[in-house]
Amino acid sequence: MAPTLGVNIDHIATIRQARRGTEPDPIAAAVIAELAGADGITVHLREDRRHIQDRDVRVLRQTVYTHLNLEMAATAEMVAIALEIKPDYVTLVPEKREEITTEGGLDINGMGDRLTKFVEELQTASIPVSLFVDADPAQLKASEQTGAKFVELHTGTYANARTEDQLKQELEFLILGTELALSLGLRVNAGHGLTYWNTKAIAQIMGMEELNIGHSIISRAALVGLDRAVREMKALITF
Repeated sequence: MAPTLGVNIDHIATIRQARRGTEPDPIAAAVIAELAGADGITVHLREDRRHIQDRDVRVLRQTVYTHLNLEMAATAEMVAIALEIKPDYVTLVPEKREEITTEGGLDINGMGDRLTKFVEELQTASIPVSLFVDADPAQLKASEQTGAKFVELHTGTYANARTEDQLKQELEFLILGTELALSLGLRVNAGHGLTYWNTKAIAQIMGMEELNIGHSIISRAALVGLDRAVREMKALITF
């Protein structure tokens, strides 16, 4: 079965925040994306609020028809916001103030019991948790130990591969990671750096449940419109 498509609309908010104005509105973008076939909407509420704002997440919770995936850092502040807003699920991601975008997956072992506590708090409130991790066996086994329902495999290294051999090696790494995660009882999503040129191979991995894609779709939308950009990506991963 083909994976579903989660459209990340962060960069609609990036354009808005460049002028600190009111347009373009991420809420309108979510509506267009859903009408074009998106199976879910993803937003990352960063600690520095560089693009998505608290108001955006609250209004999206009231308007998203498919499902709302809230990406956020594993902090007490963000967990409190999620418990208030109650997205359909939360993806916990690493976050550094100086980074342009998320770089690599969580170090699950390095986060200790604090991460397990956050996972338990959220899932007790019926908010499933996904952990954004590299497809490394140690990280996947540690993810299972937290009690999280999902992992989202970081595809950035695959997306940045510069040779055919590197691409094949990174794809095999993701395939093996998916197989291991499934054997541990975890559900598997993937994302980061996926484009119209490299996504199809990831979509064909057996057991892959959802692909979260933002930058490439919004970049294409600037040229051809968001409706067409979403439809083209949806068609690409449907088989």
